[in-house]
Amino acid sequence: MKAWGDLRAWTKALEKAGELVRVRAEVDPHLEITEITDRVSKAGGPAILFERPLGSAHPVLINQFGSERRMCMALGVERLDDVADRIAELIDVKPPDGLGDKLRALGKLRQVATAGPKAVRSGPCQEVWLEPDLDLLPILTCWPEDGGPYVTLPMVFSKDPRTGARNCGMYRIQKLDARTAMMHWQIHKDGAAHLRDSSGRVPVAVAIGSDPAVTYGASAPLPPGIDEMIFAGFLRGKSVEMVRCRTVDVEVPADAEIILEGYVDATDLRPEGPFGDHTGFYTPVDDYPTFHLTGMSMRRDAIYATTIVGMPPMEDLWLGKATERIFLPLIKTSVPDLIDMNLPLEGVFHNCALVSVDKRFPGHAKKLMNAIWGLGLLSLTRCIVVVDADVDVQDVSAVAFRAFSNVDVGRDMLVTDGPVDALDHAAPYFAYGSKVGFDATRKLPGEGVVRPWPEEIRMNEEVRRRVDRRWREFGLPHPPSRGSAR
Repeated sequence: MKAWGDLRAWTKALEKAGELVRVRAEVDPHLEITEITDRVSKAGGPAILFERPLGSAHPVLINQFGSERRMCMALGVERLDDVADRIAELIDVKPPDGLGDKLRALGKLRQVATAGPKAVRSGPCQEVWLEPDLDLLPILTCWPEDGGPYVTLPMVFSKDPRTGARNCGMYRIQKLDARTAMMHWQIHKDGAAHLRDSSGRVPVAVAIGSDPAVTYGASAPLPPGIDEMIFAGFLRGKSVEMVRCRTVDVEVPADAEIILEGYVDATDLRPEGPFGDHTGFYTPVDDYPTFHLTGMSMRRDAIYATTIVGMPPMEDLWLGKATERIFLPLIKTSVPDLIDMNLPLEGVFHNCALVSVDKRFPGHAKKLMNAIWGLGLLSLTRCIVVVDADVDVQDVSAVAFRAFSNVDVGRDMLVTDGPVDALDHAAPYFAYGSKVGFDATRKLPGEGVVRPWPEEIRMNEEVRRRVDRRWREFGLPHPPSRGSAR
């Protein structure tokens, strides 16, 4: 765990680690920054600080999460699974047996107790107060057919009108003019639920640029009612300091670079889009509510943090991979049959899930499919492939080998109708369509097998160990894997 403190400390750490490059040439936020960043991102390159974006005094930070190393650095861990291990330990709530267990239980409680946000009277994000003016910011127009410039890495804060509980989500925002924008609150998102439950207006504050764990927390698919700032505090091992806005009753991270205050109006719907999305396709124009700015503040010499999405892989791959690893222990509390999960980049998060199961009975794989389709945003998964527990689902080739070898379509394919992602352009209806699951496990008696199921070809261990010991005698280069152990 490591609390970087704010975006500036994080930027310095990236530069010191050789993970950030400064671009001092003038670069246009209209398409040009996207083209540069896309090339760097797909090559596995560094974060970029564009110091002189055309038309703005604020430098642009992009691709800060764009590699596994940077994603781990952002969360202060060596491996993304280290965060998952902390969560697994935290939710392992067995009654303490003896002094050692009691002390460990106290340690778990301390982690949670110190994670809650802390209210402060003022913060760096309010050093400079301005009349609302989005024209001051180097907001990117990412792709040629985009409907306009988009804020793409915002932390959008609102409150549940019924309970007052805070929500922080990451929703794209299309700039219309200096004081007006469109809030892309999709039908399945908490912000849209707040708007439906409101009297027509929802006070909102948008924070841009913060400690990377706080920014990641805004993207995390937490259940409704779970405060993302508590989660961010847990990730960084330190409370997130929150300061109240001036024009709306909403709190924001005190260390943020830029704050936009205002309200979202359910009665003011306007066309939003098109937008070149993480699916690799443009999402079409549709009506969304308008975000009206009532206030604006920022730090002195504020940095504008942003990202681009489009044809994968891009920076959002690593945000998605972090979510996959971090939330696996929580998913397992609802689906204990699940061994591991991979949301491959080719599936852009919601199109495909590769999962493994410790198969115990006929139909076990299909039981797992239905369980996943009943879980939060995983319910939107268009395609699920289930393999046995001894298959590494992080190895897409190994999963494909089992799927192509083990699946009989008439027996092993499960098709169902239900909600799909609002961005799914292949669905025949908006946010509703069909989903498919493939059982690529070894078949058991009772699963429609009329012939004996064959064993996979594997060398016996005694021979493998002997060859390992003698390998240098053969004068051959060392192979990347051990023979047929796929």
